[in-house]
Amino acid sequence: QVQLVESGGGLVQPGGSLRLSCVGSRNINGFNTMGWYRQAPGKQRELVAVINSGGTTNYAASVKGRFTISRDNAKNTVYLQMNSLEPEDTAVYYCNLFIWLGQTNYWGQGTQVTVSS
Repeated sequence: QVQLVESGGGLVQPGGSLRLSCVGSRNINGFNTMGWYRQAPGKQRELVAVINSGGTTNYAASVKGRFTISRDNAKNTVYLQMNSLEPEDTAVYYCNLFIWLGQTNYWGQGTQVTVSS
């Protein structure tokens, strides 16, 4: 089992920046992806960005060019740098770990991001 703990959410004005962090309870062996999903009230959970264990990244079209995902395997940590934030980015952001062997998903508890004037 793996526990994921997110941090770094908060209140920011439009155009501002935040960096989210997600720390896993142990190192992950084998091919995997770590990523960020978000869910706003009344909306479906959606993919924001993912990065696999080889460093390949994918982004939702709505955040591409503004957000950057990265990982530090030695620290069991994935980051999401969010720049040029918009009110539409307001949501609870959830860290995800997907392990290919066994096709297993793990989720963090979520961290609130609010973009407002």
